[in-house]
Parts: sequence; structure tokens; C-alpha cells
Amino acid sequence: MNRRNLLRAQVAVGATAAFGGATGVAAAARPRPAGKPTGPLRVHVVMYDGAEELDFAAPYEVFCAARFFTDREVDVRYVSTSGPGVVRAAYGTRVSVEHGWDPRAADVLLVPGGGYARRDSPGVWAEIRGGVLPRQLAAAVRPGLTVSAVCTGTMLLAAAGLTTNRPCTTHHKARPDLEKQGGLLKNARVVDDGDLVTAGGITSGLDLALRLVHRELGADAATSVETMLEYEARGTVWTPPAAVQP
Repeated sequence: MNRRNLLRAQVAVGATAAFGGATGVAAAARPRPAGKPTGPLRVHVVMYDGAEELDFAAPYEVFCAARFFTDREVDVRYVSTSGPGVVRAAYGTRVSVEHGWDPRAADVLLVPGGGYARRDSPGVWAEIRGGVLPRQLAAAVRPGLTVSAVCTGTMLLAAAGLTTNRPCTTHHKARPDLEKQGGLLKNARVVDDGDLVTAGGITSGLDLALRLVHRELGADAATSVETMLEYEARGTVWTPPAAVQP
């Protein structure tokens, strides 16, 4: 364990102690309810040039932090349709992507937004024009895979045909476009429609990731991550009326 992870683990233990030991880290975590998956939770964060830093970094941190509060393995990785390499994000951050595109090895695909207001720059519009990422997203759909998006990442899902006649949301400035493309827009910070989970503006990536942690790893894991990050999930999570809450 490197120094940063050691420090995080110490913070995680402190967060657990603050709540009377209700949630443990790693091996000390509570058993999962019957019927929950026992294999690793595999999260692939989709990267491309022009992706918004907070759109991908915030969910990445939430999922990584969740490792300390569950006995289920959590594997989080950046992936790209162009294979391993360096991606230049919206504000110039260079991110080393070590993994290629392999959605059959994922339980969650998370697509960040970025660059939607700058049509001639790298970002969502460039990926839509190029066509590769939307085609790959459309082909990735299968039982057992949750496709999710933060902010204008939802517009990449729309280009892939994944939001047509489905409840969804996106950044407020892109909402008219999402509706024009057939999405059933919901006025919520996170829209959880089962295998399709979308979130609003940039910071809502925190809430989307916490929702998925809650759903996949349990409420104790989600609230413990909130304590560790000193952040409380905010806004409405929309679910279908007949959905059974986790």
C-alpha cells in the first residue's frame, strides 16, 4: 500500500470509529445482504480528449474510496476506445490511460462530459462527429452492465441511441438537445433507470457515484465514503415509480 492509500485507510478507520464502528474497512465490513453479487465491482471510466476533469476525477475518487468500506473488491480503471495512452482533459490535465476498451469486463461504464460549449474543440462534439465512441457505447449494452454518464456525457449516450425514450438528465444547458434527441428529461440531480444512470451538471458526478456505491455496495459504504470525503450527497435521485429502493 502506498503512502497516499495508507493515509486514506487511516482516515477511513477514523470515519468508522466516529460512527461507533457501524461500518468496517475491508475484511471488517458487514456481510452483504443475500442475493448481492460476490465478485468484484468493475468500474470503467471512459476517457477521451477534452473530458472535464471533475466529471471523471470525482467519481473515480468515490469508487476508489469505497474500497475501504466493503469486503467486495472494487476495481476502478480509466479506459479509452483508442487504447492505452495519454488523454488531455478540458483544462489541460494529462491523464495516463493504461487500459483499452473492454466493456464485457465491466459492471459499470461511466462516461464524463466536457467541451459541449466549444464545438470546434476536443470534447463531446468531437467524439460525436468522430463516431467511434458512440458506436462502441451502443455495442457495449448487455445484461448486467450499467451505463452511466455525468453532465454532457449523457449527450454521448444520446448519440449512441441509449437515451431514446428513457428517463435521463444532463447539464442544464444541454437539456433542450437531450429532449430533441428523444430523451425523457427528468428534473433531478441523478436519474437512476436501472441499467441507465445519468447525472446533471459537473459536480453531480459525486452524487451519481455515491448513488451507484449505495446501490452496489450498500448504504453503509455510501455514508462512510461521504464521511471520508466530507461531502453529503445532495439533490433528488429519480427512480421509476415501481422501482424497489436499495
